[in-house]
Amino acid sequence: MTVCARQAQPENVLACQSDNGFADWLAASGGSLAVSTYQAGKLLLVGWDGTQLQLLPRHFEKPMGLDIQGDRLVLATRDAVTFFHNDALLARSYLPDQPARYDALYLPRTSYYTTDLNSHDLTLNPEGQVWIVTTRFSCLASLSHDYNFVPCWKPSFISEFVPEDRCHLNGLALKDNQPAWVTALGETDHVAGWRDGKVRGGILMDVASNEVILRGLAMPHSPRWHQDKLWVLNSGAGELLQVDPNTGDSEIITILPAYLRGLCFSGNHALIGMCKIRETNIFGGMPVQQKFDTLKCGVAVVSLSSGEWIGTLEFTAGCTEIYDLRMLDGMRRPNILNLEKEAAQQAVSAPDFSYWLRPENAIV
Repeated sequence: MTVCARQAQPENVLACQSDNGFADWLAASGGSLAVSTYQAGKLLLVGWDGTQLQLLPRHFEKPMGLDIQGDRLVLATRDAVTFFHNDALLARSYLPDQPARYDALYLPRTSYYTTDLNSHDLTLNPEGQVWIVTTRFSCLASLSHDYNFVPCWKPSFISEFVPEDRCHLNGLALKDNQPAWVTALGETDHVAGWRDGKVRGGILMDVASNEVILRGLAMPHSPRWHQDKLWVLNSGAGELLQVDPNTGDSEIITILPAYLRGLCFSGNHALIGMCKIRETNIFGGMPVQQKFDTLKCGVAVVSLSSGEWIGTLEFTAGCTEIYDLRMLDGMRRPNILNLEKEAAQQAVSAPDFSYWLRPENAIV
């Protein structure tokens, strides 16, 4: 059993443990994980140092959806969407006394102030286009230099753009680099109307046709297109589903002891975010609570071929809910610049060079 922990403050310990299945899988994957948890206010980087797991937490205000394209990482927080870019050269010198400890370092590049849209999923295509699920306004949106956001699409049953969270639109999947499917917790057009039917009111929609293709879900999240198949988390039932987008037929691939949120893939494996249910007013009464006496928080690795649960990274302190996660292929020990660090940790990069601005480089 591998155990890793990082303590930000004496009273706030963040700790996790993995079984051998997860550790072996991560070691063999050649990569690492980025995990967002708005409940703990952290973006977590889970890496491998050659012998054991390493957990690196970075504080952000309500981190939610994230996505990766090449060296770009984009993250939605409470009132902003921020782009980061990997500078592998500076990663190696992040700690002067421990050269090459990190093999990737994400530096903040551009931040769009969106105000609190209650942004959930976001996607980034290879051209740098971002689509955000603006849950408060029940729509998909793009970023703007002139406005907080630009509405691009809304479900056919939503009559107007108003900040009323009418259906709790939350998940977004791309196909061919364009928005293709979304999830919502209800098919309702009044203020927070989804809450009354949360147990079986969830839907999966086709963006192009603006039609519902699957109903009767328990608070679904995280639709994804992978291996030419559509996958979605039936979160409140603890189920990973494979869905035929043409017929709406669904198949349960696996059932996990958790409220599920956050889904990505590495080859023939799914990585699934698992949450405990700590707030019962909204999340109580879910089918998964009837199936399992105890729910877990962490990341499960599941075989797409067999549905077998391969391994688990479980958070044992400081984190009870996951929102999203992404695989960082080819990056064993990633880092992300902590925006709260002192000016001595500031970095400068240009197309042909990169430097740390440290006291020894100070201009007097």
